[in-house]
Amino acid sequence: MVKAQVKIQQSAGRDALGDFAPEFAHLNDDILFGEVWSRNDLLSLRDRSIVTVVALMSQGLTDSSFKYHLESAKKNGVTKTEMAEILTHAAFYAGWSKAWAAFRMAKEVWTSGADSTALSSLDTYAQTIIFPIGKPNDAYAKYFVGQSYLAPIVAGGVPIANVTFEPGCRNNWHIHNATKGGGQTLVCVGGRGYYQEWGKEPIELLPGDAVYIPTGVKHWHGAAFDSWFSHLAIEVPGENNSNEWLEPVSNEEYSKLK
Repeated sequence: MVKAQVKIQQSAGRDALGDFAPEFAHLNDDILFGEVWSRNDLLSLRDRSIVTVVALMSQGLTDSSFKYHLESAKKNGVTKTEMAEILTHAAFYAGWSKAWAAFRMAKEVWTSGADSTALSSLDTYAQTIIFPIGKPNDAYAKYFVGQSYLAPIVAGGVPIANVTFEPGCRNNWHIHNATKGGGQTLVCVGGRGYYQEWGKEPIELLPGDAVYIPTGVKHWHGAAFDSWFSHLAIEVPGENNSNEWLEPVSNEEYSKLK
């Protein structure tokens, strides 16, 4: 399958230097961003953001351009947890003092403008919802990208559990199977997340939103990259219910979400 390229529109060069250095402005806006950054069929925007952040950090550059690329990385789907790991890894090669400087700016970018449902601590987020967070969802960790938490709410009758996703966390594509009845209903109770069925556009989920998932439908759900997310998972009664876990949602797919 041929991937459609996303054309990057940039005007920073012309805005800042258009009159003084028009050729440099052209190279910055039309070549660097308009052509190199736009080759996202070869490397995703998320991948290019990571490479650029590490390259600038290794030079000790923590100016406005570094902040811009951190903000771009966040926009392109790099989570706070991932950026912390990226900078920690790069610190061993680029230098510890450079990492400290980079961390100060990264912390500012990933926490600026965040409300109580966004890039806050788990304890802070837990105070914004009425259902418990529960414990780390270790039993199903291999089916998730990122950390999730599970809190059983109702065990008998119609089982209900509260599932919480850290920012950027999502479960793999999967299918609910049953020989009769079955399926699942999701009710968003906190934060911001997404639900997507195979071959369809993702649906943003906010508190109060609900989704019914029939049996046999390939889908995934999880948090937005900049927000915690919690939903009640309500199992629809059926016969021979089972989950068929499939491939992870790729970083490239996920980075397209707003």
